[in-house]
Amino acid sequence: MNEKNIQIVATFYKFVSLPDFQEMQAPLLSYCSTQDIKGTILLAPEGINGTIAGSRPAIDAVLSHLRADSRFADLEHKESTAQTPPFERLKVRLKKEIVTLGLPEVDPNQQVGIYVTPQEWNDLISDPEVTVIDTRNDYEVHIGTFKGAQNPQTNSFSEFPEYVSHNLDPNQHKKVAMFCTGGIRCEKASAFMLSQGFTEVYHLKGGILKYLAEIPPENSLWEGECFVFDERIAVGHGLATGNHELCFCCGHPLSEEDKASPKYELGMSCPHCFDHLTPEKRVRQQEKWRQYQLQNEK
Repeated sequence: MNEKNIQIVATFYKFVSLPDFQEMQAPLLSYCSTQDIKGTILLAPEGINGTIAGSRPAIDAVLSHLRADSRFADLEHKESTAQTPPFERLKVRLKKEIVTLGLPEVDPNQQVGIYVTPQEWNDLISDPEVTVIDTRNDYEVHIGTFKGAQNPQTNSFSEFPEYVSHNLDPNQHKKVAMFCTGGIRCEKASAFMLSQGFTEVYHLKGGILKYLAEIPPENSLWEGECFVFDERIAVGHGLATGNHELCFCCGHPLSEEDKASPKYELGMSCPHCFDHLTPEKRVRQQEKWRQYQLQNEK
């Protein structure tokens, strides 16, 4: 592979007051376009959240452009690589929240849990007094998580407060450690839990991606792969591209075991959607798959 063609994938976020977030959209979109950047950047009153891909010079230019704004001067980012472009287009979107919890009063700019580095994480979650929670959605947890972590079985992050109210008690769960893909959901989740009376709340700084990048496999407590929201689908230790694919029908990440199931049919179904595929849906799916194949033959 020609190194000049390797795509740098950069993820970043920061909770910071952005009263001018709407005015920031057009200039940021224009600058990223001039650098041939692809991916998505979210802007909201509470901050910025983005995953973008491009050449090495382009990524460096965009990050420098962002950090020229004093509010983003200390913006941290994480990097990985992709051999093919992981995004098809560029989007800079305005949102109410950069990660949707549905509770605008929960503000990580006001309070947040205790950050734990990847190097400190193993000792923390090995403590029997610590309740370890995966704050990601159920389909993400399904393909990989930390050993012994609780799965809230949520379909969206906005369901997390309900999970906490039904399953956790500040008087019983004295120490809580949380993690997510890149750290952003845990910032808001920890702020929420502090507001609910939990006093000792920890979260993995930089998220799973930082852990997988810095902790060698032989010392790791991570099991499986980590779902990512781009064409790579999942990554493993060292952020190497994983072995999962997406079901063409329902979009669920599929393991090799899933693809060995009799319920898996390329372009048609998988174990997660097979039982919901009516004869009518099957006909529509066959046509959708046919059109997809024709388009990719061009």
